[in-house]
Order: sequence, then structure tokens, then C-alpha cells
Amino acid sequence: MINQKTKMLTLMGVFVALSAVGALIKVPSPTGTVAFDSAPGFVAALLLGPGPGAFAAAFGHLFSSLFAGFPMTLPIHTVIALEMAAFAAIYGYMGKKNLTMGVIAVSLLNGIIAPATFIPMPQFGIAFFTAMLFPLLVASAANVIVSALIYKAIVGISRSKTYNS
Repeated sequence: MINQKTKMLTLMGVFVALSAVGALIKVPSPTGTVAFDSAPGFVAALLLGPGPGAFAAAFGHLFSSLFAGFPMTLPIHTVIALEMAAFAAIYGYMGKKNLTMGVIAVSLLNGIIAPATFIPMPQFGIAFFTAMLFPLLVASAANVIVSALIYKAIVGISRSKTYNS
């Protein structure tokens, strides 16, 4: 019999690995770090809980940044990874209560608020925000929508097995 901790660690490893794969599927952007790296973290947040989802989403961004050569420096990408962790945790809480609202909120948080946090920094400013807004908003929405669809499919399969057993 598999221990629950072992099962959780194994599933977290799978979602982190899927985030690494997603980090290779890039969306064109000025930094080269926008990718499908967060969808697995968002799925994990719904299925395993906000903590495991946050962990997978943070590592997803770090993989995406690593594969692009940390173009904004490791400390900046660490801040972004922490933002991604927070957004995945928020999604895990919100999405369980209202999936549609979770999708909208996290798309806006990641697509608009995240790049806006860099406006006060002189090396980024409004030019960075403007350049990143469209690709990040599109990719954010795509990642969250993909995660919602996967979650709905898994929950649907799970329910049909329960009813048909």
C-alpha cells in the first residue's frame, strides 16, 4: 500500500516535470520566458491543493527562465517565481469555489498585475510593462484555461467512474 506522503510527493514531481516540459513551449515575448509552464501548476493547485500547485508553478517559471538564460537575472526571476506561486495558490482556493472566477482573476493577476509590479524599477519601467502586456496576458489566460479544461475533464472522469462502479 502506498503511503499518502509518497503519493503526494510523486504527484508533485509529475507536475513539476510537466511544468518543465511546458516551459519549452514558448509564447513569443520580449524576454523569451513566457511559456506553457504554469498550466501544470494550476492543475496541481486544483487537484492537490494550493501549496503543491504553488510549488509546481514556481518551478515552472524557473525552468522557463533557465531555458531562456535568465534574461532578467536570477533574483528578478525568483521574484516572478514567487508571484507565480502566489497566483497558483490563489487559483487553488478560488477555483475550487468558482472555477470561472478563478480563471478570470488569475489571468488578470498574472497578465496585468505581475508585469505592473516592475514599473517602478528603472531598468524596466512602463516600456517593459507595455511590451510584456499582450504576450503575458494571452499566455496567462491560455495557461489558466487549459488548466481549467484539464481539471474539468479529470473531475468528470472521476465522477463517471464513481457512478458507474
